[in-house]
Amino acid sequence: MPIGRTLITVGAILLAAGLIVTFGEKLFGRLPGDVVIRGKNSVFYFPLATSLLLSVLLTLGMWLFNRR
Repeated sequence: MPIGRTLITVGAILLAAGLIVTFGEKLFGRLPGDVVIRGKNSVFYFPLATSLLLSVLLTLGMWLFNRR
């Protein structure tokens, strides 16, 4: 693969990752199943349901992308 295509692909992936990080909470919010533990001076947030949803979406996308 030529270097130009590689750079465009990497740039598109970085753009998509940046958009997900920036607008991720607005898109997905806090789903039921996300674990939030609030202590006196700390908060622990583990996005279990969000991780599973993203995993399914990425798996579906990769499956469709690699399908020929």
